[in-house]
Amino acid sequence: MTDCQGDGEGAKSPLELYEKLTAQGDEVRTLKTAKADKAEIDAAVQLLLKLKVDYKQMTGQDYKAGCPPSENSVVPNNGPAADGADDEDTVDPWNVSTSNAKGVDYDKLIVRFGSSKVDKELVDRIEKVSGQKPHRFLRRGIFFSHRDMQQVLDAYEKHKSFYLYTGRGPSSEAMHVGHLIPFIFTKWLQDVFDIPLVIQLTDDEKYLWKDLTLEDCHRFAVENAKDIIACGFDVNKTFIFSDLDYMGATPEFYRNVVKIQKHVTFNQVKGIFGFTDSDCIGKISFPAIQAAPSFSSSFPQIFKGRKDIQCLIPCAIDQDPYFRMTRDVAPRIGYPKPALLHSTFFPALQGAQTKMSASDANSSIFLTDTPKQLKNKVNKHAFSGGKDTVEEHRKYGGNPDVDVAFMYLTFFLEDDEQLEKIRQDYTSGALLTGELKKILIETLQPMIAQHQERRKQVTDETVKHFMTPRPLNFKF
Repeated sequence: MTDCQGDGEGAKSPLELYEKLTAQGDEVRTLKTAKADKAEIDAAVQLLLKLKVDYKQMTGQDYKAGCPPSENSVVPNNGPAADGADDEDTVDPWNVSTSNAKGVDYDKLIVRFGSSKVDKELVDRIEKVSGQKPHRFLRRGIFFSHRDMQQVLDAYEKHKSFYLYTGRGPSSEAMHVGHLIPFIFTKWLQDVFDIPLVIQLTDDEKYLWKDLTLEDCHRFAVENAKDIIACGFDVNKTFIFSDLDYMGATPEFYRNVVKIQKHVTFNQVKGIFGFTDSDCIGKISFPAIQAAPSFSSSFPQIFKGRKDIQCLIPCAIDQDPYFRMTRDVAPRIGYPKPALLHSTFFPALQGAQTKMSASDANSSIFLTDTPKQLKNKVNKHAFSGGKDTVEEHRKYGGNPDVDVAFMYLTFFLEDDEQLEKIRQDYTSGALLTGELKKILIETLQPMIAQHQERRKQVTDETVKHFMTPRPLNFKF
């Protein structure tokens, strides 16, 4: 969502990083001696471990207390690790990168984040409880990880409902197709479970992280709301809000923000998000604002002050740190923990090493692109898993696991059998890269044209209706 420096970024030299590490080690010992809160100790330890990784990367040596680095202990090459090296993927709310052309290793990420895999048993259960064929994002492992989804389904089977919460950080007027993923899936969840939804537009966050005016951030929020509405959400069950507007208008929301802030220490947010002493205090307090919509009492107009309605958050896995923090705080302030469904990243056109970015026009297919722009971007920039010559490709076949056009089809092509046939034909060499790209272009062009048509129908009055705090239609 935003650009953020890593924990060791503030250190210009190995000695500075060594001193930071020493101070952090002292901090951990002090907290343990004082028998501090477990979550605070864990966060401090996590920061210490991250700093040790940074130190090893910078110096090529393990950190040893009392052994400061020598002058020549800097590793000169910070480039990609050699083949076979197990380079850990970078995944946080601001940066996503990997050295693997197939993309982030999501199985490892589940272990690292401590979430649970969305397995066939869970997908079958969602089908049984909802009475609907599972969405292609579930069938294909695009939503691949969860926290407490079984618990949400248990409650729903006993006629205890829940609500949905997702969001968007509005950093530009135009959204790209990758931004649609959580909204497409959230709309499906809203439809099959017939439940209310709140959508947070974090215009305050974008102001704190980026070189933008408050006015621009708020304007982007309204423009992005039009694209979100164009996904087809039910106005009678959906509330979209800008932080800059809603927080000042609803005391209950701000009171929850303050409760969360009181139960999270500076050390914890440093450990979770990598904030440094040079970050503005707005960034340090922001996670509480992203946490607050997880609690039903933040929306008195919708839930009439009830505190016990559970929240389910569909989001990309890079947002999970916010909600690990939220789930830690929830029982301490008397609220149910939010449940989560995590999606994979939508890869950049140039390859799955990074996610698609709104700041790089050639890495993204924007919802404003014309059919011709879209066709040119796919043909020119989409990373190919094919061979260098037609003869080679026919003989050896292509690799769909690294081919961006094929990856995009797994997100947007509805027919499972057709997708599998494309995979087999590409792998065998029967289907050429140019033909695969043509299938993608013919899939995306009508989808984006339809989106643009629906967006044109969204008036300022429609946006105002969605963004007005009000009761929603549902039964609890």
